[in-house]
Amino acid sequence: MPVSVQIFGVKNSAATRAAERFFKERRVQIQFVDLKQKPMSPGEIKRFTDKFGGLMGSMDKESKEFAESGLAYLKASDTTLMQKIEHEPKLLRLPLVRGSNKLAIGQDEAGWKAMLA
Repeated sequence: MPVSVQIFGVKNSAATRAAERFFKERRVQIQFVDLKQKPMSPGEIKRFTDKFGGLMGSMDKESKEFAESGLAYLKASDTTLMQKIEHEPKLLRLPLVRGSNKLAIGQDEAGWKAMLA
């Protein structure tokens, strides 16, 4: 069982709060990174996107931010996508959770449970 998990998200996200609650109920130490205050490094984003289908595969295509960004209609390079993610982290399926060497993206209780196994 990991001693702690790292949750990347934003405070006003219901899925991020659900992840925090999930781990707190199981007495797992949480390190929360508010992406509105401190953007993820490109290397950290790459770790998640490599596992979950690239940058577009990690995007929350149902979010208001995705619709407003116009990304559904644009062919954007990875560099452009990274810049957009840095400015608007809600483009990603939040939260991004890392525990030990396991990763989960979005509201994924099965993935969170696997981190604790």
